[in-house]
This record gives sequence, structure tokens and C-alpha cells, in this order.
Amino acid sequence: MPSFRIVFAGTPEFSVPCLDACRASGAEVVAVYTQPDRPAGRGRKLTPSPVKQAALAANIPVQQPPTLKTVQARATLAAYRPDLLVVVAYGLILSPKVLAMPRLGCWNVHASLLPRWRGAAPIQRAILAGDRESGVDLMQMEAGLDTGPVLLERRTPISRDDTGGSLHDRLSLLGAEVLAEGLRRTLAGETLPAAPQSDEGVMYAHKLEKAEARLDFMRPALALEQQVRAFDPWPVAEAEIAGETLRIWSARAIEQPHGAAPGSVIHVQRDGIDVACGEGALRIATLQRAGGKRISAADYLNARPELRGKR
Repeated sequence: MPSFRIVFAGTPEFSVPCLDACRASGAEVVAVYTQPDRPAGRGRKLTPSPVKQAALAANIPVQQPPTLKTVQARATLAAYRPDLLVVVAYGLILSPKVLAMPRLGCWNVHASLLPRWRGAAPIQRAILAGDRESGVDLMQMEAGLDTGPVLLERRTPISRDDTGGSLHDRLSLLGAEVLAEGLRRTLAGETLPAAPQSDEGVMYAHKLEKAEARLDFMRPALALEQQVRAFDPWPVAEAEIAGETLRIWSARAIEQPHGAAPGSVIHVQRDGIDVACGEGALRIATLQRAGGKRISAADYLNARPELRGKR
């Protein structure tokens, strides 16, 4: 029986469990496509992507074309004779010619419950919006941006303690689970039912921008709490507190009538610094001074004794 040939395309850490699922499925991963090496770290040294590192460790051939739009790039991909192209946070747009190349087309593992949060940053946008649930969809790719029919889905609640980082890690593993199921059923000869996405409830998860990290205390405290959670670990929320610009790593909205100007420190205690918002107050628990490391509110107050008078 001829082997089932997969080409895997992915780049960040999120994609690695899905690559592992392909390797464990019994199919043959004949090549891995990933973004070109990028400068990283203080020395700006060219660094391979997490997917490239995983592929090289598994002795899988790696391709890193800057685009798949050239005739040569498409010819190289075609030479692998893929039955299926699995795409997980790859970072390049695939043309209709590429999508049509594998015998079974292209699958995408997307970190949202489509059609909500199509696009680049679905994990963070879900937390920013206060969504109570997220998940991963295994989707048959087509020319539109995350518009293809859904083959399989996994769901997970979003708790008030979830951050962009914790939800990212959980969805990465769920993505590997849903992909593994899809491959198992396909390799057993089953054709997965493809459910078209609804035209209602479409939301776009635009790429995160550093400028979005600034907290505006005119907004409700709950919206700011969601912003802090969504932007951990990047780009990390920041705000001016008592005349000092700080990075805010953890905070909780509290219902506290105050009548104070938004942005004012209205109360301090060892477990947090309460800042007035347009509605309620934001209790900041973990923060970071310029050039420093993450510290608790209690440690920060030790360095700012003038604030302790607000107890």
C-alpha cells in the first residue's frame, strides 16, 4: 500500500504539536515548510522557527521560500507529491494553484470557533472581547481568509484567569487533537463531512499592534482587565501609574464606587494597587518597572513609600 504523503506548513511554537500529530499518524511527512530564519534576541542573531527546529530534529526536509507565488516554488512543492498539505500558523498566503495541488487539498488548524475571529490574532481577540468560549477548527482551505468549510471542531471555555499565553498553549494541544482525529479517520478511508461556515457572526481578528497595549483608564475596568490578560505575554499592557510608566502583567476589575478621576490611585494594599476607571477600578497585582523584572504590588509599594498613604 503506498504511503500517505503529508507536507506540513507552520512556523511558531503553536504549530509544533500539530507537526508531532502528523508524524504520529502513520502518514509520511515528506517535507516541512516554514518561514525564513529571522533575527531574534539581543544579538539579533538569525534564528530558525520552532517548527524548523522540530523538523530538523526529526530529519524531515525543510523548505523556507519567502513566497509560494513563483513557478519555481510551486514546482518544488509539487515534486513532493503531497496527498495533503496541513497548514498551521504558517504565515504565507496560499494561492488557488497551491491549494489545488495536493490530492486532498489543504487543511488548516485555526484557533477559533469559525466564523468568529478569522484572521491573524484569534486567541487574543477572543479574550479582549470577553468571549466565554474558544476552540480550534480543522478547516478545508479555500481562497478566502479562513472561509473554508469546517471538518472537525474542539471547544474550550475561557476562564477569567486565562491569558493570551495560557489559552494559546491549551488551543495548541487541542489543535493537535483535532488534527490527529482528522488524519486517523482519513487514513481509515473516511471522507470527513465539510460544514460550510455561517454568514452570520463573522468577526476578523486583526494582527496585534504594540500601540494597543496602552491602558486607557477612561474605559471600564473589566475591559482593561481583559486587555491585560489578552496581551500577556505580548505585547504586555502598559499604563502610567502615579507618574511612572509601568508594564502591567496581571490585574483584576473590582466593583468599587470612587468618584475619582480615571487613572488615580485610590487605594493600595499588599495584594494590589487600585486605580480608578471609567467604571469600577482596576486592581493591579503584578507589574514591571522600566529596566526591571516582574514584581508584585507589595514589592512595588516598598519602592514607592509615598503611595502607602492611600491604604
